Amino acid sequence: MERCFTMLKPGVLNRRIVGEIITRLEKKGLRLTGIKMLQIDKDLAAQHYTDHNGKHFYDDLISYITSGPVVAMVWQADNCVTIIRKLVGATDPLKAEPGTIRGDYCAHTQHNIIHASDSPENAEREISLFFNENELFNWNDESAHWY
Repeated sequence: MERCFTMLKPGVLNRRIVGEIITRLEKKGLRLTGIKMLQIDKDLAAQHYTDHNGKHFYDDLISYITSGPVVAMVWQADNCVTIIRKLVGATDPLKAEPGTIRGDYCAHTQHNIIHASDSPENAEREISLFFNENELFNWNDESAHWY
């Protein structure tokens, strides 16, 4: 089973659509194995977005992600990263297809509402930034065979 890190950004909480986004991921059949709400500080934001350091949007990204609480989650499934990336849609909301999370809920790239790991390797790195192993639950999903 592969794991994927996702993070609902401050705009999701401000708009009160946390449940809608989680429901979309659950309805796909993904298994939620970890969830927490937290306020990210600049150090954690810098570690998380290390690949974007030096890019023109980096400071705005750090400012946005630290502007309010986020919901950090770990999902698990076969091909989890690929599945979640398809559900989330393109980073640019103008390119995100209707029916994707970004296509349906996001209008501005700088206020993107969700982060999703882009590879299994990055997923594990990001999970380790936000969760201890004792905060993750590998529970038996009795309905997994239906998805």
